Amino acid sequence: MRLTLRARLTLVYGGLFVVAGVLLLLLTYSLVREHLPEPGEARTTITGYSSTDIPLPEPGQDPERYAQDVKFVVAGEVWEDALYVIATQGGLSLALVGLATVALGWFVAGRMLRPLTQITDTAARIAEAPAAGQGLHERIRVEGPQDELRELAETFNRMLERLDHSFDGQRSFLSNASHELRTPLTVTRALLEVAVNRQGASADTRQLGETLLEVNARHERLIDGLLLLMRSDRELGERSYVDLADIAEHVAAQTPAPGVAVATSCGEAPVRGEPVLLERLVQNLVENAVRYNAPEDGWVEVATRTEDGRAVLEVSNSGPVIPAFEAPGLFEPFRRLGTERLATASKGAGLGLSIVRAVAQAHGGEATAVPRPEGGLTVTVTLPAA
Repeated sequence: MRLTLRARLTLVYGGLFVVAGVLLLLLTYSLVREHLPEPGEARTTITGYSSTDIPLPEPGQDPERYAQDVKFVVAGEVWEDALYVIATQGGLSLALVGLATVALGWFVAGRMLRPLTQITDTAARIAEAPAAGQGLHERIRVEGPQDELRELAETFNRMLERLDHSFDGQRSFLSNASHELRTPLTVTRALLEVAVNRQGASADTRQLGETLLEVNARHERLIDGLLLLMRSDRELGERSYVDLADIAEHVAAQTPAPGVAVATSCGEAPVRGEPVLLERLVQNLVENAVRYNAPEDGWVEVATRTEDGRAVLEVSNSGPVIPAFEAPGLFEPFRRLGTERLATASKGAGLGLSIVRAVAQAHGGEATAVPRPEGGLTVTVTLPAA
Protein backbone atom coordinates (compact mmCIF):
# COMPACT_ATOMS: atom_id res chain seq x y z
CA MET A 1 0.00 0.00 0.00
CA ARG A 2 1.42 3.37 -1.04
CA LEU A 3 1.69 5.86 1.83
CA THR A 4 0.18 9.32 1.58
CA LEU A 5 2.34 12.40 1.20
CA ARG A 6 1.54 13.42 4.77
CA ALA A 7 2.62 10.02 6.09
CA ARG A 8 5.83 10.11 4.06
CA LEU A 9 6.68 13.59 5.35
CA THR A 10 6.00 12.42 8.91
CA LEU A 11 8.28 9.43 8.46
CA VAL A 12 10.99 11.67 7.05
CA TYR A 13 10.74 14.08 10.00
CA GLY A 14 10.61 11.35 12.62
CA GLY A 15 13.22 9.19 10.91
CA LEU A 16 15.74 12.01 10.64
CA PHE A 17 15.23 12.88 14.30
CA VAL A 18 15.63 9.29 15.47
CA VAL A 19 18.76 8.77 13.37
CA ALA A 20 20.28 12.01 14.64
CA GLY A 21 19.33 11.10 18.23
CA VAL A 22 20.89 7.64 17.97
CA LEU A 23 24.10 9.09 16.52
CA LEU A 24 24.22 11.71 19.28
CA LEU A 25 23.66 9.06 21.96
CA LEU A 26 26.41 6.83 20.53
CA LEU A 27 28.80 9.77 20.27
CA THR A 28 28.12 10.81 23.87
CA TYR A 29 28.62 7.27 25.11
CA SER A 30 31.86 6.87 23.15
CA LEU A 31 33.34 10.19 24.31
CA VAL A 32 32.55 9.45 27.93
CA ARG A 33 33.83 5.89 27.64
CA GLU A 34 37.12 6.96 26.07
CA HIS A 35 37.95 9.29 28.98
CA LEU A 36 37.44 6.58 31.60
CA PRO A 37 40.23 4.27 32.78
CA GLU A 38 39.75 0.61 32.17
CA PRO A 39 37.90 -1.11 35.00
CA GLY A 40 40.32 -1.50 37.95
CA GLU A 41 43.28 -0.02 36.06
CA ALA A 42 43.92 3.14 38.09
CA ARG A 43 42.76 1.60 41.33
CA THR A 44 44.95 -1.50 41.01
CA THR A 45 48.00 0.64 40.49
CA ILE A 46 47.45 2.33 43.82
CA THR A 47 45.67 -0.15 46.04
CA GLY A 48 45.60 -3.54 44.33
CA TYR A 49 41.89 -3.92 45.04
CA SER A 50 39.14 -4.67 42.51
CA SER A 51 36.84 -1.93 41.38
CA THR A 52 33.88 -3.50 43.14
CA ASP A 53 35.40 -3.58 46.62
CA ILE A 54 36.14 -0.68 48.92
CA PRO A 55 39.40 -1.58 50.75
CA LEU A 56 39.58 -1.59 54.52
CA PRO A 57 42.31 0.56 56.09
CA GLU A 58 45.51 -1.33 56.87
CA PRO A 59 47.22 -0.92 60.24
CA GLY A 60 49.37 2.18 60.12
CA GLN A 61 48.14 3.19 56.65
CA ASP A 62 48.28 6.86 55.87
CA PRO A 63 44.70 8.29 56.12
CA GLU A 64 45.23 10.45 53.03
CA ARG A 65 46.41 7.42 51.04
CA TYR A 66 43.38 5.43 52.21
CA ALA A 67 41.01 8.30 51.24
CA GLN A 68 42.59 8.41 47.81
CA ASP A 69 42.10 4.66 47.36
CA VAL A 70 38.45 4.94 48.34
CA LYS A 71 38.00 7.92 46.03
CA PHE A 72 39.24 5.97 42.99
CA VAL A 73 37.03 2.99 43.75
CA VAL A 74 33.89 5.06 44.32
CA ALA A 75 34.58 7.24 41.31
CA GLY A 76 34.98 4.16 39.13
CA GLU A 77 31.66 2.73 40.28
CA VAL A 78 29.92 6.06 39.69
CA TRP A 79 31.24 6.27 36.14
CA GLU A 80 30.14 2.71 35.42
CA ASP A 81 26.65 3.56 36.66
CA ALA A 82 26.66 6.70 34.53
CA LEU A 83 27.51 4.73 31.41
CA TYR A 84 24.76 2.25 32.20
CA VAL A 85 22.25 5.09 32.63
CA ILE A 86 23.35 6.66 29.34
CA ALA A 87 22.92 3.36 27.50
CA THR A 88 19.55 2.42 29.00
CA GLN A 89 17.73 5.50 30.23
CA GLY A 90 19.11 7.55 27.36
CA GLY A 91 17.77 5.05 24.84
CA LEU A 92 14.34 5.04 26.51
CA SER A 93 14.26 8.83 26.55
CA LEU A 94 15.23 8.89 22.89
CA ALA A 95 12.36 6.52 22.05
CA LEU A 96 9.82 8.66 23.93
CA VAL A 97 11.06 11.88 22.37
CA GLY A 98 11.08 10.16 18.96
CA LEU A 99 7.39 9.24 19.33
CA ALA A 100 6.59 12.80 20.33
CA THR A 101 8.53 14.05 17.32
CA VAL A 102 6.61 11.76 14.95
CA ALA A 103 3.30 13.03 16.36
CA LEU A 104 4.48 16.62 16.02
CA GLY A 105 5.69 15.88 12.48
CA TRP A 106 2.26 14.49 11.60
CA PHE A 107 0.62 17.67 12.86
CA VAL A 108 3.10 19.97 11.12
CA ALA A 109 2.80 18.03 7.85
CA GLY A 110 -0.97 18.38 8.01
CA ARG A 111 -0.70 22.11 8.53
CA MET A 112 1.75 22.48 5.67
CA LEU A 113 -0.38 20.37 3.30
CA ARG A 114 -3.69 22.03 4.19
CA PRO A 115 -3.71 24.22 1.03
CA LEU A 116 -3.05 21.12 -1.06
CA THR A 117 -5.95 19.37 0.68
CA GLN A 118 -8.23 22.31 -0.16
CA ILE A 119 -7.20 22.11 -3.81
CA THR A 120 -7.91 18.37 -3.85
CA ASP A 121 -11.32 18.78 -2.18
CA THR A 122 -12.35 21.52 -4.62
CA ALA A 123 -11.24 19.47 -7.62
CA ALA A 124 -13.13 16.44 -6.26
CA ARG A 125 -16.37 18.44 -5.84
CA ILE A 126 -16.10 19.73 -9.40
CA ALA A 127 -15.31 16.29 -10.78
CA GLU A 128 -18.27 14.74 -8.93
CA ALA A 129 -20.75 17.37 -10.14
CA PRO A 130 -23.77 15.69 -11.77
CA ALA A 131 -23.36 17.63 -15.03
CA ALA A 132 -20.48 19.09 -16.99
CA GLY A 133 -19.61 22.66 -16.07
CA GLN A 134 -21.26 22.57 -12.66
CA GLY A 135 -19.14 23.69 -9.74
CA LEU A 136 -16.69 25.67 -11.88
CA HIS A 137 -17.74 28.83 -10.04
CA GLU A 138 -15.97 27.53 -6.91
CA ARG A 139 -12.65 29.03 -5.93
CA ILE A 140 -9.95 27.92 -3.50
CA ARG A 141 -9.42 30.22 -0.53
CA VAL A 142 -5.85 29.90 0.65
CA GLU A 143 -4.41 32.08 3.38
CA GLY A 144 -0.78 32.42 4.32
CA PRO A 145 2.50 33.48 2.76
CA GLN A 146 3.07 33.69 -0.97
CA ASP A 147 4.73 30.29 -1.21
CA GLU A 148 4.61 27.47 -3.75
CA LEU A 149 1.26 26.12 -2.51
CA ARG A 150 -0.30 29.58 -2.64
CA GLU A 151 0.88 29.96 -6.24
CA LEU A 152 -0.56 26.52 -7.07
CA ALA A 153 -3.95 27.50 -5.62
CA GLU A 154 -4.01 30.79 -7.54
CA THR A 155 -3.07 29.01 -10.76
CA PHE A 156 -5.86 26.50 -10.18
CA ASN A 157 -8.33 29.35 -9.57
CA ARG A 158 -7.33 31.02 -12.84
CA MET A 159 -7.85 27.73 -14.68
CA LEU A 160 -11.30 27.31 -13.11
CA GLU A 161 -12.23 30.85 -14.10
CA ARG A 162 -11.30 30.27 -17.72
CA LEU A 163 -13.18 26.95 -17.81
CA ASP A 164 -16.22 28.60 -16.23
CA HIS A 165 -16.24 31.36 -18.84
CA SER A 166 -15.81 28.78 -21.60
CA PHE A 167 -18.75 26.65 -20.42
CA ASP A 168 -20.94 29.73 -19.93
CA GLY A 169 -20.10 30.87 -23.44
CA GLN A 170 -20.97 27.48 -24.92
CA ARG A 171 -24.26 27.27 -23.05
CA SER A 172 -25.17 30.83 -24.01
CA PHE A 173 -24.32 30.26 -27.67
CA LEU A 174 -26.28 27.00 -27.81
CA SER A 175 -29.32 28.59 -26.20
CA ASN A 176 -29.28 31.70 -28.39
CA ALA A 177 -28.59 29.77 -31.59
CA SER A 178 -31.34 27.26 -30.87
CA HIS A 179 -33.90 29.98 -30.20
CA GLU A 180 -32.85 31.97 -33.25
CA LEU A 181 -33.11 28.93 -35.51
CA ARG A 182 -36.59 28.07 -34.31
CA THR A 183 -38.15 31.20 -35.82
CA PRO A 184 -37.17 30.62 -39.46
CA LEU A 185 -38.08 26.94 -39.18
CA THR A 186 -41.54 27.86 -37.89
CA VAL A 187 -42.02 30.34 -40.73
CA THR A 188 -40.81 27.78 -43.28
CA ARG A 189 -43.22 25.17 -41.94
CA ALA A 190 -46.13 27.60 -42.19
CA LEU A 191 -45.27 28.55 -45.79
CA LEU A 192 -44.90 24.90 -46.80
CA GLU A 193 -48.24 23.97 -45.23
CA VAL A 194 -49.94 26.80 -47.11
CA ALA A 195 -48.30 25.75 -50.38
CA VAL A 196 -49.23 22.10 -49.96
CA ASN A 197 -52.83 22.69 -48.89
CA ARG A 198 -53.75 25.48 -51.32
CA GLN A 199 -56.23 24.75 -54.04
CA GLY A 200 -54.83 23.97 -57.44
CA ALA A 201 -51.52 22.66 -56.17
CA SER A 202 -50.12 19.99 -58.46
CA ALA A 203 -49.24 16.50 -57.29
CA ASP A 204 -45.53 17.23 -57.73
CA THR A 205 -45.84 20.36 -55.63
CA ARG A 206 -47.65 18.48 -52.89
CA GLN A 207 -45.05 15.69 -52.88
CA LEU A 208 -42.20 18.18 -52.77
CA GLY A 209 -43.92 20.12 -50.00
CA GLU A 210 -44.47 16.99 -47.90
CA THR A 211 -40.80 16.04 -48.30
CA LEU A 212 -39.71 19.51 -47.26
CA LEU A 213 -42.13 19.43 -44.31
CA GLU A 214 -40.56 16.16 -43.18
CA VAL A 215 -37.06 17.66 -43.43
CA ASN A 216 -38.25 20.79 -41.62
CA ALA A 217 -39.80 18.66 -38.83
CA ARG A 218 -36.53 16.80 -38.44
CA HIS A 219 -34.69 20.11 -38.06
CA GLU A 220 -37.23 21.22 -35.47
CA ARG A 221 -36.66 18.01 -33.52
CA LEU A 222 -32.94 18.64 -33.74
CA ILE A 223 -33.32 22.15 -32.30
CA ASP A 224 -35.62 20.89 -29.54
CA GLY A 225 -33.10 18.17 -28.72
CA LEU A 226 -30.29 20.73 -28.47
CA LEU A 227 -32.38 22.89 -26.15
CA LEU A 228 -33.23 19.91 -23.98
CA LEU A 229 -29.58 18.78 -23.97
CA MET A 230 -28.53 22.25 -22.82
CA ARG A 231 -31.24 22.29 -20.16
CA SER A 232 -30.31 18.87 -18.79
CA ASP A 233 -26.65 19.94 -18.65
CA ARG A 234 -27.50 22.64 -16.09
CA GLU A 235 -27.99 22.23 -12.39
CA LEU A 236 -31.50 21.10 -11.51
CA GLY A 237 -33.76 23.36 -9.51
CA GLU A 238 -36.55 21.89 -7.42
CA ARG A 239 -36.78 18.12 -7.33
CA SER A 240 -40.04 16.24 -6.95
CA TYR A 241 -40.79 12.71 -5.81
CA VAL A 242 -41.27 10.60 -8.94
CA ASP A 243 -41.75 6.88 -9.48
CA LEU A 244 -40.02 5.70 -12.64
CA ALA A 245 -42.50 2.82 -12.82
CA ASP A 246 -45.41 5.23 -13.42
CA ILE A 247 -43.47 7.15 -16.06
CA ALA A 248 -42.33 3.97 -17.83
CA GLU A 249 -45.84 2.50 -18.00
CA HIS A 250 -47.31 5.79 -19.24
CA VAL A 251 -44.65 6.27 -21.94
CA ALA A 252 -44.84 2.63 -23.09
CA ALA A 253 -48.61 2.91 -23.48
CA GLN A 254 -48.47 6.24 -25.36
CA THR A 255 -45.57 5.56 -27.73
CA PRO A 256 -46.63 4.40 -31.23
CA ALA A 257 -45.01 1.05 -32.02
CA PRO A 258 -46.32 -0.36 -35.32
CA GLY A 259 -45.24 -3.96 -35.74
CA VAL A 260 -43.32 -4.00 -32.43
CA ALA A 261 -44.57 -5.69 -29.26
CA VAL A 262 -43.94 -3.49 -26.21
CA ALA A 263 -44.01 -5.24 -22.81
CA THR A 264 -43.54 -3.68 -19.39
CA SER A 265 -42.43 -5.14 -16.07
CA CYS A 266 -42.36 -2.16 -13.75
CA GLY A 267 -41.66 -2.41 -10.05
CA GLU A 268 -41.37 0.57 -7.74
CA ALA A 269 -38.38 2.79 -8.51
CA PRO A 270 -38.82 6.07 -6.61
CA VAL A 271 -36.44 8.96 -7.32
CA ARG A 272 -36.28 12.68 -6.70
CA GLY A 273 -35.89 14.74 -9.85
CA GLU A 274 -37.50 16.88 -12.51
CA PRO A 275 -40.52 14.99 -13.90
CA VAL A 276 -40.35 16.55 -17.40
CA LEU A 277 -36.73 15.58 -17.92
CA LEU A 278 -37.25 12.09 -16.52
CA GLU A 279 -40.24 11.55 -18.80
CA ARG A 280 -38.15 12.67 -21.78
CA LEU A 281 -35.40 10.24 -20.72
CA VAL A 282 -37.82 7.29 -20.72
CA GLN A 283 -39.48 8.47 -23.93
CA ASN A 284 -36.17 8.67 -25.78
CA LEU A 285 -35.22 5.16 -24.69
CA VAL A 286 -38.55 3.64 -25.71
CA GLU A 287 -38.69 5.51 -29.03
CA ASN A 288 -35.14 4.49 -29.90
CA ALA A 289 -35.90 0.87 -28.99
CA VAL A 290 -38.96 0.92 -31.28
CA ARG A 291 -37.24 2.81 -34.10
CA TYR A 292 -34.07 0.70 -34.27
CA ASN A 293 -35.66 -2.72 -34.14
CA ALA A 294 -35.98 -5.86 -36.17
CA PRO A 295 -38.01 -5.51 -39.39
CA GLU A 296 -40.25 -8.40 -38.35
CA ASP A 297 -41.40 -9.78 -35.02
CA GLY A 298 -39.68 -6.98 -33.12
CA TRP A 299 -40.15 -6.50 -29.41
CA VAL A 300 -39.30 -4.00 -26.66
CA GLU A 301 -39.15 -4.71 -22.92
CA VAL A 302 -39.29 -1.92 -20.34
CA ALA A 303 -38.51 -2.76 -16.70
CA THR A 304 -38.00 -0.75 -13.52
CA ARG A 305 -36.85 -1.84 -10.06
CA THR A 306 -34.95 -0.75 -6.97
CA GLU A 307 -31.58 -2.39 -6.42
CA ASP A 308 -28.96 -1.64 -3.74
CA GLY A 309 -30.37 1.80 -3.00
CA ARG A 310 -30.57 2.73 -6.69
CA ALA A 311 -33.57 3.11 -8.97
CA VAL A 312 -33.00 1.13 -12.16
CA LEU A 313 -34.66 1.62 -15.56
CA GLU A 314 -33.88 -1.03 -18.19
CA VAL A 315 -35.01 -0.95 -21.82
CA SER A 316 -34.19 -3.91 -24.11
CA ASN A 317 -35.09 -4.53 -27.72
CA SER A 318 -34.51 -6.84 -30.63
CA GLY A 319 -32.62 -5.62 -33.64
CA PRO A 320 -29.36 -5.88 -35.53
CA VAL A 321 -26.22 -7.22 -33.89
CA ILE A 322 -24.16 -4.34 -32.46
CA PRO A 323 -20.41 -4.69 -31.89
CA ALA A 324 -19.51 -4.23 -28.25
CA PHE A 325 -16.88 -1.58 -28.99
CA GLU A 326 -19.48 0.65 -30.68
CA ALA A 327 -21.91 0.69 -27.75
CA PRO A 328 -20.25 3.56 -25.76
CA GLY A 329 -20.18 5.76 -28.88
CA LEU A 330 -23.97 5.61 -29.18
CA PHE A 331 -24.21 8.16 -26.34
CA GLU A 332 -22.23 10.75 -28.32
CA PRO A 333 -24.29 13.50 -30.03
CA PHE A 334 -25.13 12.92 -33.70
CA ARG A 335 -23.71 9.40 -33.66
CA ARG A 336 -25.21 6.13 -34.78
CA LEU A 337 -23.86 2.68 -35.51
CA GLY A 338 -20.45 2.85 -37.12
CA THR A 339 -18.25 5.93 -37.17
CA GLU A 340 -20.33 8.10 -39.47
CA ARG A 341 -21.91 11.24 -38.18
CA LEU A 342 -25.60 11.72 -38.77
CA ALA A 343 -26.29 13.54 -41.99
CA THR A 344 -29.66 13.36 -43.68
CA ALA A 345 -31.13 10.19 -42.27
CA SER A 346 -34.80 10.48 -41.44
CA LYS A 347 -34.92 8.18 -38.45
CA GLY A 348 -34.03 10.82 -35.87
CA ALA A 349 -31.86 13.74 -34.87
CA GLY A 350 -29.11 11.60 -33.32
CA LEU A 351 -29.50 13.13 -29.86
CA GLY A 352 -31.73 10.56 -28.16
CA LEU A 353 -29.13 8.69 -26.11
CA SER A 354 -27.06 11.85 -25.60
CA ILE A 355 -30.06 13.41 -23.89
CA VAL A 356 -30.58 10.22 -21.86
CA ARG A 357 -27.03 10.34 -20.55
CA ALA A 358 -27.16 14.09 -19.82
CA VAL A 359 -30.45 13.77 -17.90
CA ALA A 360 -29.14 10.78 -15.94
CA GLN A 361 -25.95 12.62 -14.99
CA ALA A 362 -27.90 15.73 -13.99
CA HIS A 363 -29.80 13.52 -11.52
CA GLY A 364 -26.62 11.97 -10.13
CA GLY A 365 -26.94 8.74 -12.10
CA GLU A 366 -25.47 7.07 -15.14
CA ALA A 367 -26.54 5.39 -18.36
CA THR A 368 -24.90 2.33 -19.92
CA ALA A 369 -25.57 0.25 -23.02
CA VAL A 370 -24.77 -3.44 -23.49
CA PRO A 371 -25.33 -5.18 -26.86
CA ARG A 372 -27.33 -8.42 -26.78
CA PRO A 373 -25.54 -11.41 -28.38
CA GLU A 374 -28.58 -12.31 -30.49
CA GLY A 375 -29.09 -8.70 -31.62
CA GLY A 376 -30.46 -5.52 -30.14
CA LEU A 377 -29.41 -3.47 -27.16
CA THR A 378 -30.06 -3.22 -23.43
CA VAL A 379 -29.81 0.30 -22.05
CA THR A 380 -29.71 0.64 -18.26
CA VAL A 381 -30.18 3.89 -16.35
CA THR A 382 -29.45 3.97 -12.62
CA LEU A 383 -30.43 6.90 -10.40
CA PRO A 384 -30.23 7.47 -6.65
CA ALA A 385 -33.38 6.07 -5.08
CA ALA A 386 -35.59 8.43 -3.10
